[in-house]
Amino acid sequence: MSSVTLSATPNGNGYQANIVFANGVEIASAKTYPTIADAIAGAAMTLLNMPERLEALDDEVRVD
Repeated sequence: MSSVTLSATPNGNGYQANIVFANGVEIASAKTYPTIADAIAGAAMTLLNMPERLEALDDEVRVD
């Protein structure tokens, strides 16, 4: 099963958005967001703007 974790990590005066894929690939934002909610939303928007990553998730769970 594939999974993607979106999280927010304290960074300076705000929060950094993080995306972690089940295969161990991690992406952290360079941008700092003012709230946890904003950081999670930013991570979600980043993920949605990477259709190749989403397609790769489908390929991982596809059974022929």
